Amino acid sequence: MFVECQPDGVDGAADVILVGTHPETGDDSLLVVELKRWSSVGRTDDPEKVDVSGFSKPKHHPSTQVRRVMDYFNGDGRQPGIAYAGLSYLHNATDASIEPLLDAGTRRGAHALYFTADTRQDLLEELDGRFRRESGTSAAERLLTRLGLRNAPLLEAVALSDGADTAFTLRGMQKTVWRDVKRAVSRFRNGSAGTSERAVFLVRGGAGTGKSAIGLQLLRHFTDLGLRTRYATGSRAFDASLREFIARDDLLVQEQLAYFMNFVEPPVPPLDLLICDEAHRLRAESTLQFWAAEKRGKQPQVDELIQAAQVTVFLLDDDQSLRKNEVGSSALICEAAERNGVTAQIYDLHTEFRCGGSDTYRAWVLDLLGISGRKPGEWAPDGLMHVEVAESAEQLERIVRMEEQDGATARMVAGFCWPWSEPHPETRVLHRDVRIGDWHRPWNAKGPFSRHTDGEPPAKLWGVKREGIGQVGCVYTAQGLEWDWCGVIMGDDMVWREGGWVFRKGKTSGADEETGERKPLKPGSMDPGLPADADEFARCVRNAYHVLLTRASRATVIHSTDGPTQEYLRTLVGPVDDQGLRPAWASLTPEEQLRRSLRAHDARRGRKQPPGQGIQPDLFGF
Repeated sequence: MFVECQPDGVDGAADVILVGTHPETGDDSLLVVELKRWSSVGRTDDPEKVDVSGFSKPKHHPSTQVRRVMDYFNGDGRQPGIAYAGLSYLHNATDASIEPLLDAGTRRGAHALYFTADTRQDLLEELDGRFRRESGTSAAERLLTRLGLRNAPLLEAVALSDGADTAFTLRGMQKTVWRDVKRAVSRFRNGSAGTSERAVFLVRGGAGTGKSAIGLQLLRHFTDLGLRTRYATGSRAFDASLREFIARDDLLVQEQLAYFMNFVEPPVPPLDLLICDEAHRLRAESTLQFWAAEKRGKQPQVDELIQAAQVTVFLLDDDQSLRKNEVGSSALICEAAERNGVTAQIYDLHTEFRCGGSDTYRAWVLDLLGISGRKPGEWAPDGLMHVEVAESAEQLERIVRMEEQDGATARMVAGFCWPWSEPHPETRVLHRDVRIGDWHRPWNAKGPFSRHTDGEPPAKLWGVKREGIGQVGCVYTAQGLEWDWCGVIMGDDMVWREGGWVFRKGKTSGADEETGERKPLKPGSMDPGLPADADEFARCVRNAYHVLLTRASRATVIHSTDGPTQEYLRTLVGPVDDQGLRPAWASLTPEEQLRRSLRAHDARRGRKQPPGQGIQPDLFGF
């Protein structure tokens, strides 16, 4: 059952879409239902409209909205193996009180069935005739994909792309950004823009709203056309993960990826397009500690990026800046654009890709962390995203490892509340810095080394290498990545006390000269890069947990090391057994089990599945 479902491009939402299996044909069965509280209707001069008590203007027949939704699904005429219909249910009305809807000459068809309180039994028989009593989850998964709500994880979409597009379905404002950037690049290529002109696009959106999906599609598209295009980021982990997938892809080359600080000297001639992802991680200037003075940037880093290309696209989340040296913001980019003689074109994204496409989950996370200003309510399962509270770190890890072994992508992450030690200088053993009772695990590996004693990958590849499953990721290596399942450990930097969040700074010892290990001296945040100001410190910690809690596409498992905070989380998230919605291996559809088995098999063999092979179901003709 899909409630208040509005397909992209349809004017108005369907009150309910029921999906299952047709009892006679075995095909997917889809029924669009319009619910009306009207108790009666009157005739008008327009046969397409009726008068309704309480409304000053005539209203369209309820079947009009049903027809719009059905036209969306049948728009291209390619609908093999699908039985579909629509109906309107006026539960407060009688057949006599809605006669104008039943008049001879009014619209008829598969979308114009009407039921009232008089014909409720007929409605039940209609449902019985359209759906088997067995589970309809397989058909529902296909509908989610058709609606663009079941996209592949970002990097998996890159790997499975055929070069013309990624595996994402862009929706709404995402399509608008894609179109407008393409037009701007074309203007420069065909000479209709002045030689000294530039274009700057600022695309803002929260975690999982499709910023990187847009950027990677632009990169693919203009690479295929032979244009000089670069994809820059300020995140080593995200950059390394992209390189890991691109290394197995003949359509892109490593040289197309860059860091923000790679443009101190502008390219000659300018790039056709520069895409700047994670732009909230912009620095004030391009410099490194050991750079010679002549190599350092002489102007703000953001100006260098604008001057590097004829068209620059900044992808930004104003709520993801985490450290005091990260200056990227909407205001900074707009001011820089003005300095360079151009007005930034601003776009705001709201549609969810990550978190199962669940706007409900994203809003709940913002409420939970106090970012929205709203009081958090109990988590109400919506069928798109799963949430549970683990009773211990051991249980959290057990869930994550079980799902990973079954074929899901899964990782553990935590707030920066434990020291992060250098590996042992001689043995390269990772110290088990994250200590919760008797449970001790290492952070993702620190430093540039490619391998460690037990085969752990470097930090920048922890999120995509199978060997990273036993380590705990921090916000700096998780930012920009996603997995099916994510276990999130909340530490002592953000604890619940007397109806509100309290933020605490911790303290760590210096590194041991022989082993490199650090010890915790005071509980709280151990992140040395956070600002000293109390309000800014709290903002950064909230933002860090916002990042961690929005890394999953299927399920988030939460555990707090603080007793009162754990109790508070339990009041917001019901027991899994009561919900009955845990999307574990046993509860997945056969199609999803096969897809995950193929992914796990390919991951273990160290290769991606070639485009066009493997499971390619006909998803409602899409």
